[in-house]
Formats: sequence, structure tokens, C-alpha cells
Amino acid sequence: MAQLTAQNLSLGYDGSVVLRGLNFTVNEGDYLCIVGENGSGKSTLVKTLLGLQPPEGGTITTGDGLRQREIGYLPQQTSVQRDFPASVMEIVLSGCLNRCGHRAFYNKAEKETALANLNRMGAVHLKNRCYRELSGGQQQRVLLARALCSAQKMLLLDEPVSGLDPKATAELYEVIESLNKNHGITILMISHDIASALHKASHVLHVGEKMFFGTLEEYMKSEIGKMFSAEGDSQ
Repeated sequence: MAQLTAQNLSLGYDGSVVLRGLNFTVNEGDYLCIVGENGSGKSTLVKTLLGLQPPEGGTITTGDGLRQREIGYLPQQTSVQRDFPASVMEIVLSGCLNRCGHRAFYNKAEKETALANLNRMGAVHLKNRCYRELSGGQQQRVLLARALCSAQKMLLLDEPVSGLDPKATAELYEVIESLNKNHGITILMISHDIASALHKASHVLHVGEKMFFGTLEEYMKSEIGKMFSAEGDSQ
């Protein structure tokens, strides 16, 4: 059974539709790369998948034990967020807030989960550091650990390597690939880093005036895939 299914989906805001007739399916263990031109509706799709805004038409359904609110999310960071004055442990623990209910504290299990996810990211040694003092790559690992605290089955990553140097970018892609292949976590990733992102993907969703959904192999053989990949290689 599919974890996430979009059927005849129309996306937009304030009654203005930016995408129509979007259809795709995400199964457990998929690595879906979402690409498209600037302004094609990728950000609107993210908000809709997370339940932050309703679709203008069509449906999004979850299955295989996944609930919409259980999709872990790694957003693009603003400069203000990068300078947030909290400890790494506090940042990661905040991913457990949806489990706390009315409790004003984190319990032992939640603290163990936070440490386990930091360890999974190779960042447990940073737990007592101030978040604002970390490098960009370290901050992204911490935020991935936070996202894993809120969801264990699916992660939605919005431009996760934006602003990172080549070494940190390569390392973060390896971490994401490990989460997918070694831990069975389904990945949905929006990226402008076409060559690297597509190299890791199992499936591709291209949104915009022309749309495509299928395997990476099918995408690379398609006309839209050939054109978009060539544009990415020339940048």
C-alpha cells in the first residue's frame, strides 16, 4: 500500500491555481526528487503535503500506517534561524513536541530518541554545543535529527544542501542516502542541485508547465528529463 498518493491534485493559494492535474504515488523506501523551474509550484506542493494549506482540487491520501502530521520536515533555513541561540539538544528535542501533549517537559524516552537520532547523524558529540556556533553542514545534520524525532517513516527535505560548501554537500547527501537505504526512511526532496540530487533518486516528480512522474531511468530518457538535466549540467 502506498504511503502517499496524490490524485488529480490542483495547487494554489488565495483561489489562484499554480498547478493542475498532478498525480504521483510514494511507496515505502522510495527516494523521490521533486524538481521544476523557479515559480513552478514546488513550495506550494510542500505546504500542501504537510497539511499547511488545502489543495485547490483533487486529493492527497496517506496509507501504510503513515499520517500526514507524521511527515518529518526539513525546511530551508533563514539567516535568523541559523543564528538561533539554543543548544543542539534543545533543538533536536523540539522535534518531540507533538508527542508531549500538555506536558511541560520531555520524558526519558524522548531524550533517548533525541540522542539516538543525533548519533544516527554522526552529531551526538555536538549535543551540548550552541546551535548558532555550528557550521552549515553541522546545522543541517542537527535539523535532520530533529525531523527524525517527529517522524520515523518519511522525510520531506526542502533544498537541504542550499548554502553548503561542496564537502558538506557531499557528506549530507551520503547521510540522506543512508537514511533511505539503511534505515528504510522514505525521502521526498526538493532540490535545484539537479545532477547530485537525481543521482541519488529512485523516482522523479517534475512540476511546472510540463509534468512528469516516474522512475529516474524513465525520467532521464524522457524529453523533459533530457532538457532539464542538460540545463542543470550547464549551470
